[in-house]
Amino acid sequence: MSSILEIPEIRLLDAKCSLIRIPAELDVPVTPRVCRLIDTAEFQRLKSISQLGLVSLVYPAAHHTRFEHSLGVYRLALLYLKRLAHDPRFAKLIGTADAELLIVTALLHDLGHWPFCHAIEDIQLPRVPRHEFFASSFLLEGEISELLVRDWGVHARDVAGLLSGESQEASHQILASILSGPIDIDKMDYLPRDSLHAGVPYGRNFDQERLIGSLCLNADGTALAIGEKGKTAAEMMVFARYVMFSEVYWHHAVRAATAMLQRGFYQVYESIDLDVLFRGSETVLIHELRAAAEGTSVAAVFDGLFGPRRRLYKRLRQFSLFENADLYRRMAGRPYNWLLAVGDQLAERISMKLGISILNSQILIDAPPSSREVEFDLDVYFAKQEDYQSLGLVSPVVRALAQEQFDDYVKRVRFFVDPQWIDEVRRIDDLPSLIEESLEAVGE
Repeated sequence: MSSILEIPEIRLLDAKCSLIRIPAELDVPVTPRVCRLIDTAEFQRLKSISQLGLVSLVYPAAHHTRFEHSLGVYRLALLYLKRLAHDPRFAKLIGTADAELLIVTALLHDLGHWPFCHAIEDIQLPRVPRHEFFASSFLLEGEISELLVRDWGVHARDVAGLLSGESQEASHQILASILSGPIDIDKMDYLPRDSLHAGVPYGRNFDQERLIGSLCLNADGTALAIGEKGKTAAEMMVFARYVMFSEVYWHHAVRAATAMLQRGFYQVYESIDLDVLFRGSETVLIHELRAAAEGTSVAAVFDGLFGPRRRLYKRLRQFSLFENADLYRRMAGRPYNWLLAVGDQLAERISMKLGISILNSQILIDAPPSSREVEFDLDVYFAKQEDYQSLGLVSPVVRALAQEQFDDYVKRVRFFVDPQWIDEVRRIDDLPSLIEESLEAVGE
C-alpha cells in the first residue's frame, strides 16, 4: 500500500467523522493539526473576503468566501492524492512528505488574497504585489510558520515556493500542476462552487468523480494527465469554464462594476498604506477607499458600488474579436494607463459634442488584461495503444473553446458611461469617429 494512503487526513476521507460541512453537502475531513491551521487569525481572515467580490452586485447570492473555497480545495487535494496513490509512477515520485506539502499548500493557497484582489492586480500598479507573493507575509512569520514545522515537518518557504511556481524540483512540478493547471484542484472547486452560489447551472455540469478517477501522469511524468475514460468529463469542464466566464465572471454588469473599482482605486491608492489595507477585511478596504476618495471625482464611483443605492455604469459599446476585430486587437491587453488616456480623450470629445461637462471618471474603458487565461493543454492516455495524445487534438470541443484564443472570444472591450449621461451619449451619431479620434490622440 502506498504510504500516501496512510496520511491521517486521507484516511479520514472514508471515516466520516471529524468533519466540516460546506456547500454543496460536502464533508471536509479535518484532523487536529488541520484545525490548528484553520483556527489561526491569518486563515480566519479569509471569512471576511468574498470569493467573487463584485459579482454579488449582479448575482446577489454570490457571497461565499475564500474560507469556504480553501476548505473545498483542501478536500480535493486529498481526493487527488488518494486516487494518484494507486498510480505506480506517481507513488514512486511523490512520497509522504511531498503529499503533505501539497495538502497544506492547498489549504493555504488563498492566504495572500485581499478583497477584490484580481480586479486590483489586473491594472498592474507599482507597489501592488501578486497575491501569490503577498501570501509569504502570512506564511514566513508568526503562528502558521511554527505550526507547519511542528505539526507537518514542512517549511513555510516550501509552501511559498510552490504557490509562486518558483520551485524547480521535479516532484514539485507535479504538485504545481495539481495546484495550477488545466484540471487543477482550484478550478475543480471554484467552478461548481461559484455556479452554485451565483444560482446558475453552468459550472456544475461536469463529472468531477469521473475526472478524478481518470487522473494519471503525462508521458514525461512531470504533470497531470487523464485516462481516456475521463475525456468527456474534461470536455465538459472546459465548456463549464467557458460559460462561467461568459455569463458570470465577464458579465457586462460585473465588468462595469470592476471598471468602476479599478478607476477609483487607481486615483486613491498612492495615499493609502497598501500593506495594512490588503491585510484587512473587505469592510475595512471599502471604508478606507471611500474615505480616501472623499472630495474627489471618484467619490461618486465608490458610492455607486458600495453606497446605500446600487448605481452601476451603463454599457455604451462592446467589441470582441468577432464583433470588431480591428478595434479589439488595438485595445485588448493594453496597459491600464493607456486605456485611461483614451477614456479621458473620449470624455473630452463627448463633452464638446454635447456641450456638457463629463468628468474623466464618468467614461470608463474595460479591456482584457495582458495576462491571459491558462490554455487547456492536457494529455489523454490511451491504454490500449499505450499512447498519449493532446486533448485538443482528440476533442473538437476543446479545440474550439480552449485553444482558439479563449480570452478573445469571452472577454470583450467595453465602454461604460455614468448612468447620468448614458441617454445623451447613446444619441451621438458619430460616436465611432470620436472613439477613433481618441485612439489617434493617445497613439498606439
